[in-house]
Amino acid sequence: MRETPEELNELQALLDASLSRSTAHLRSIINAERTLTAEGLTQVLTGMCTLALSTVTAKGEPRISGADGHFLHGRWHFGTARSAAKARHLAARPAASVAHMRGEDLGVFTHGTVEILNPENGEPAADWPDLLAYFKDFYGDDAFDWDDDVVFYRLHPRWMTVFAPDGASSELEQREK
Repeated sequence: MRETPEELNELQALLDASLSRSTAHLRSIINAERTLTAEGLTQVLTGMCTLALSTVTAKGEPRISGADGHFLHGRWHFGTARSAAKARHLAARPAASVAHMRGEDLGVFTHGTVEILNPENGEPAADWPDLLAYFKDFYGDDAFDWDDDVVFYRLHPRWMTVFAPDGASSELEQREK
């Protein structure tokens, strides 16, 4: 777990606020017994998590593709080739949605706006050196031309909810003991 207590509090507030302003239908599926706390979520989302990433074309048409997601400091981080269609979509329209699902055991759904962490022209994010070290450690130093081939994003969530069926929270608590 890489989150600070402040990041966990912020994530928990987001999860609580998102669920409270959701529809009655969604709240009938996701409730206190079928979700995870911020702390529990960060313990489950470790390493690389496959994301379904949704972007929008210039014509307003939705597009979905896969991305390697890393949940770090209470936010999704993901990358793609600078030449990928999703990179063009996100450069022009930074709103995005991601979903991470593990069968019927876990669903994490997030809507927000992306920040480019390592822009081709411009200053990288202040924490880019630490994130780059994490990605190089995960993928290998020579996996990419890190300066020219790949662009990484951080999704700043405005809405996030977690579905974990009955028992998921208690199972997680048992692993912590």
